[in-house]
Amino acid sequence: QVQLVESGGGLVQDGGSLRLSCAASGRTFSRVAMGWFRQTPGKERNFVAYISSSGDTVNYAKSVKGRFTISRDNAKNTMYLQMNSLKPEDTAVYYCAARAYSTGSTNAAQYRDWGQGTQVTVSS
Repeated sequence: QVQLVESGGGLVQDGGSLRLSCAASGRTFSRVAMGWFRQTPGKERNFVAYISSSGDTVNYAKSVKGRFTISRDNAKNTMYLQMNSLKPEDTAVYYCAARAYSTGSTNAAQYRDWGQGTQVTVSS
């Protein structure tokens, strides 16, 4: 129900920063919680961060807490992930996802719609 397109990935040095964007199509964006997940080859798609529909509640994986910031602009139908102090272990394909509920979840299976992903590579 929500079409999602990620952008902003790229190659950065250890300690660098990137800002990912997730552009959504449709008027339902402001009604649903959104999340960021990441995946490397041979591994599960892991939770990174989520944000409630209004933006008043956020949650982060322990591995990124204090370095990443999730935000959204409902007027622009866009969600963001500001990634600072990047580490090589952050290298992955990053996906944005939308739930069918206003509250977020750390479980990828509870998200309804997914983008195609954007590659983030952090050099060591």
